[in-house]
Amino acid sequence: MKDPLSSRHIAFIGNYIPRRCGIATFTTDICEAIATEFPATDCLAGAVNDIPEGYAYPPRVLFEIAKDDPESYVRAADFLRINNVEVISLQHEFGIYGGPAGSHLLEFLREVGKPVVTTLHTILESPDSDQLRVMQGLDDMSERFVVMAERGRRILHQTYGIPDDRIDLIPHGVIDMPFVDSDFYKDVLNADGKTVLLTFGLLSPNKGIEVAIAALPEILGKHPDVLYFVVGATHPHLLAAEGERYRESLIALAEKLGVSEQVIFHNRFVSMAELKEFIGGADIYLTPYRNEEQITSGALSYAFGAGKAVISTPYWHATELLDDGRGVIVPFADSGAIAGAVDALLADPARMARIRRCAWKSGRDMTWPETARRYMTSFNRARANRSAPAHHPQPTDTIPRRPLAIPATNIEHLVRMSDHTGIFQHAIYSVPNYQEAYCTDDNARAFIYTILHQEEHGSDAQVERLACSYLAFLWHAFDPNTRRFRNFMSHERKWLERKGSEDSHGRALWAVGSALGRSRNEGFRNLSALLFQRALPPVKHFSSPRAWAFTLIAIHEYLRAFTGDRPVAKIRQLLVTHLLDLYHATSSDEWQWFEHVATYDNAKLPHALIISDQSEAVEIGLRTLRWLIGHQISPTGHFSPIGCHGFWPRGGEKARFDQQPIEAHSTVSACMAAFDLTGDLFWADEARRCFEWFLGRNDLGLPLYDASTGGCRDALQSDSLNQNQGAESTLAFHLSRLELTRRAAAIDAARSHDPEFNQPIPCKLQPT
Repeated sequence: MKDPLSSRHIAFIGNYIPRRCGIATFTTDICEAIATEFPATDCLAGAVNDIPEGYAYPPRVLFEIAKDDPESYVRAADFLRINNVEVISLQHEFGIYGGPAGSHLLEFLREVGKPVVTTLHTILESPDSDQLRVMQGLDDMSERFVVMAERGRRILHQTYGIPDDRIDLIPHGVIDMPFVDSDFYKDVLNADGKTVLLTFGLLSPNKGIEVAIAALPEILGKHPDVLYFVVGATHPHLLAAEGERYRESLIALAEKLGVSEQVIFHNRFVSMAELKEFIGGADIYLTPYRNEEQITSGALSYAFGAGKAVISTPYWHATELLDDGRGVIVPFADSGAIAGAVDALLADPARMARIRRCAWKSGRDMTWPETARRYMTSFNRARANRSAPAHHPQPTDTIPRRPLAIPATNIEHLVRMSDHTGIFQHAIYSVPNYQEAYCTDDNARAFIYTILHQEEHGSDAQVERLACSYLAFLWHAFDPNTRRFRNFMSHERKWLERKGSEDSHGRALWAVGSALGRSRNEGFRNLSALLFQRALPPVKHFSSPRAWAFTLIAIHEYLRAFTGDRPVAKIRQLLVTHLLDLYHATSSDEWQWFEHVATYDNAKLPHALIISDQSEAVEIGLRTLRWLIGHQISPTGHFSPIGCHGFWPRGGEKARFDQQPIEAHSTVSACMAAFDLTGDLFWADEARRCFEWFLGRNDLGLPLYDASTGGCRDALQSDSLNQNQGAESTLAFHLSRLELTRRAAAIDAARSHDPEFNQPIPCKLQPT
């Protein structure tokens, strides 16, 4: 079974090559690194366009976002949802998204509904109001943040109040280059016998290259063999605004200072292969940036990871990366200090070699494969975070819950899922899945729903037709030779087994028993009587506790109409004894249950005892149901049923996911049976709590019921919903809804006599 928290479908959002900017390079590199390091992972990218025509993106980019079009962000969110993306790696810098301070991005995050890991390429200590609003939105809608320097972590915590446990420090990835002498590459650069200084990256005034050029006359006075390579095209936005003015000013400065022969400009966006050659041939890397608040620099990281001696101004990233003798820091805008630092390194080859080795060794923890592994850990944490309670849960014992409105009846999806044969088991989203076709379990549930629907709403021709199909399926499913119900049928109307499970047999009995006890349709009652009489005796030999429970509910429904049937009453006594024997053999003060593992459809076991009309059984049924409920309430007061990924073994950890709608329904139904018996509003309130799980009061805060279709999604997963709307989940919702609405008058009457009837439902389970 796939680890439910192992990320396998990841979307990377940001700029992307061939767009020319540092974030585009980073997004591309981390996406490819993850895809390479984790080949079973499906990586796709969404690219932000800053020009109408976009770019000639590689196949990895599956959709594009128009920077200044708010609707484009919504469409991107829709795209990710329908493509079942499990986690989103978002690259953030205020200028790459549209709206004030990139606020268009927030609409994307509101709509996407997936765990988000946001990598911050800019972190401001003093944001303006728009920037602060965007950061607050990112905080609200990101599970985790990635920063590339410790300073970034401190700013996030101190300025924005983001807790440390949601921040991952992952250094910028670097090329995995061998530690070799720079002379190995110099012939490629036509720099044999020269000392090479290097700065690379997109050119803009904040890079401070003019300060490095101004240092050259002093450097050349002592080291006349020095060449200074400036590699990179002018930043596209700067080029669009003012052309090559900045580069031309640098060329003019070099000519003025008489060093134009020693400053070599490569005015182009170089490939990774070329970049390796330039870095490999460099003796000293210069980053004379002018802005202290630069929290990351890919160029610095690449040179550092390749084991180059780096001289840098004290911007935040450089100060951390070059600490402890891993490089040299000089003041901002101080060409004399740069010249002195270059001279000191060239005059002391042993020190320069030590700096290089120290940088290269540190860089082994920054290579792209290592970075990919750290990011994957962050992605998996994000999915686990999404499955945990909210970042700031409210106190559990003081916050009241106002009941959510019960949706109106909408059986469109049940109609869509049904044909003249019966109801289909599964759906692909909201479309019936013919491949897995039909089963007795779901047709039994569907028949029960039609009986209860007509009991509450009266005669309905459409519902009558559905009921007829479902009952016909049950009749066809019963094999008179084996006296067992078959369960699975193909779309070609062929049975796939000789007899079905004991549980499906019990559910079929529950369905026909409900018709006998409640239906006014004589044809339904007569056919149901035949099935009930023929199918009940084999249950005496069953071993499934849930089959016993379903049959006990069937008998309870049957006896509504035929109270004096002694043979049926004897079978009821036998099955009740079986359940009580299980309980006495298994339970303890700490484990008030019938089995050593609490698995699925759990509340049906106490439900069957509560309606048994036997004092010991009723007492144990109420006790075990209260115990079960108490272990399925979250710290913040909502229903959190046992998940099917591991269930709950005695003495072990209760699985939280995948949570199934059938658990909510069985608990609602059992609680309402307890309310019917006791009149205690505690049980009505607990039923309402469980029902509201469908409406979004759950571990993810996401509604499973889809009011637009009338369907219910199949499961609450660790970080998202299973978007398929199958028969079991949809019927679980509609049956749960009927359990509440058909008792609304009784609940209201009980509240009118309760001195605290107007109090909200409490968040915590009331004491026994």
